[in-house]
Amino acid sequence: MIGAVCLAAALGAAATSGPAAAYTLTLAPAAPKTIYLQVGVGSFTANYNAGGQPGNNTTVNTVSATVASSAVGNGTPVAMTTNSTAAQSYLDGYAYCSVPGQLYIGGYYRTAGGNTAAAQVTATVPTALTNATGGTIPFSKIQWSSSGNGDSGAEPFPAGTFVNGGVQNVGAMASNTWNESCWTFSYLNNTVPPAGTFTGVVRYTMSSP
Repeated sequence: MIGAVCLAAALGAAATSGPAAAYTLTLAPAAPKTIYLQVGVGSFTANYNAGGQPGNNTTVNTVSATVASSAVGNGTPVAMTTNSTAAQSYLDGYAYCSVPGQLYIGGYYRTAGGNTAAAQVTATVPTALTNATGGTIPFSKIQWSSSGNGDSGAEPFPAGTFVNGGVQNVGAMASNTWNESCWTFSYLNNTVPPAGTFTGVVRYTMSSP
């Protein structure tokens, strides 16, 4: 399964129905073997607990921030927001994330029989965000925290910072489990790039054994 999210920063000129822990739920094995990854919006015929089936969704959601010219490079992180409307879990309809401040990431890995090694979720990251005139911002200037409404404890998709180009692991799903987190992105804003709108696309991939 592959998903994608566009990250952008616009810069001015410089002068179960109520989870109580980080959400991982054991699923009963069932045919066929299935993997489902959702980053931002996704598609399901109905909630999983109601017998719903996952579908493909080609939407590429955006996470973005605008930095005022007076604040560029002052070292104060700037919160990023998403155009994703995915707030509820397709497991049971629980309102798990708060949009536009959080981006949903989750899904499940189910086998037809016994347990196997975990499925891995990775991000393929460009070297930098770029603008129309060739200016760049390293992707490592974007980081995220991880939580979810009603959560406590470790997250299946933990907090992190993007690498500057390459493939990085962002989480894993044990076999026969449903896993989900809500990511809150921020732009570190500790350098002074040229003015412009900078964009780059991160692609997320889930691979099962």
